Amino acid sequence: MPIPEDWLVPDWPSPAGVRAVFTTRSGGVSALPFDRLNLGDHVQDDPVAVATNRARLAGATGVRPVFLKQVHGVAVATLDTRTLDGGEADACLSTQPGVACTIMVADCLPVLFTNSAGSVVAAAHAGWRGLAGGADGQGVLEATVAAFVQAAQQMDASAHRDRIIADMLVWLGPCIGPEAFEVGSEVLSAFVLRDPAAQRAFVPHPVGGEKYLANLSALARLRLSAMGIHHVYGNDGTPVWCTATQALRFFSHRRDAVRLGSTGRMAACIWRV
Repeated sequence: MPIPEDWLVPDWPSPAGVRAVFTTRSGGVSALPFDRLNLGDHVQDDPVAVATNRARLAGATGVRPVFLKQVHGVAVATLDTRTLDGGEADACLSTQPGVACTIMVADCLPVLFTNSAGSVVAAAHAGWRGLAGGADGQGVLEATVAAFVQAAQQMDASAHRDRIIADMLVWLGPCIGPEAFEVGSEVLSAFVLRDPAAQRAFVPHPVGGEKYLANLSALARLRLSAMGIHHVYGNDGTPVWCTATQALRFFSHRRDAVRLGSTGRMAACIWRV
């Protein structure tokens, strides 16, 4: 099947040998509240419908997407054509064609990576916990970049880390937007203690109290910039990218889980051809 018109194909200067896509609700067979293209097998949807939806994703992309067990951590899995679904990680990387690095989201930020040569592709699941990281402040983006550099150096031992990083291209997909992502002071602290500039990505909530509205894509851009990555495309925090407010197009855990009991999952995929 062709890629549905409603899916997002990243608008970025990726090389000819790299493809990427972000799914929406369109193109699947799941019933309410997972209508229609739910790709998550852990959200109480009909397993047959999920399998059908995943097969449709594979058919539209022409490659096999590898689905991870995501836990809001920082582990990075290396994929090849033999990798099975279900490995526990929140990011993945590949240097081989025929397999799609795949991240599922329903409010968290999907982040796709490649380089100008298209020799390495990677995808990361950046909710606020994974983005903030642990006590050392090293989150899923830092872990993914480190794995990317290692993979590039394995292909070219003379490649310098700084040159590899400067050559990286990154695309940010849809996530819960800064008008909808309400967080507590502990989330603000997790970012600001590491980088005071992160304060700019938080706005006091209009209702007051210890609540803030957070801009996930801005926080990701700050982390990427701090690593020396400046070729960043996609989500700029405007409403068109917001999973919570674009209900006809996107699933949103925060919007739907309490009201409907659950919600589906979308996928960001990147692969070499």
